[in-house]
Amino acid sequence: MASPVEAQVLLCDAAVSDPSGKLHMLGAGWSTIRTPLSPHAVAVLFRIPWDRANQKIDFSLKLLDSDGHPIHLPTPNGPQELGEEGQIEVGRPPGVTPGSPLGGALALSIPPLPLPPGRYEWRLRIAQTDIGTSFEVLGEA
Repeated sequence: MASPVEAQVLLCDAAVSDPSGKLHMLGAGWSTIRTPLSPHAVAVLFRIPWDRANQKIDFSLKLLDSDGHPIHLPTPNGPQELGEEGQIEVGRPPGVTPGSPLGGALALSIPPLPLPPGRYEWRLRIAQTDIGTSFEVLGEA
């Protein structure tokens, strides 16, 4: 059985990940925002176990409402779920002590959203594990 993957999901004003596994964030850690939502980002820090290095690991990151249903936004091609699906693969750099966890990062930029007031959650599913961070959308100021 493969070792579990750990991850941390953070909300921030802006984020960028780089190929070295670093995550650069501005305004990280908020949990309330006013409607209409300004552009923001979802940042994910991965800790990949040594025995899962050089393997493709599937993940999905979705925005859910308070009942756990995916949020759909209108597009020219019809309603689309808001989120990202993909794979992460982290290699073992030379010189790293065997058994060390390996880092990876993902930054997803989110455009302004017309979400009504309420509770929402960004939920990451990776390696049969769900990890999320919730936030509250407040009415207009």
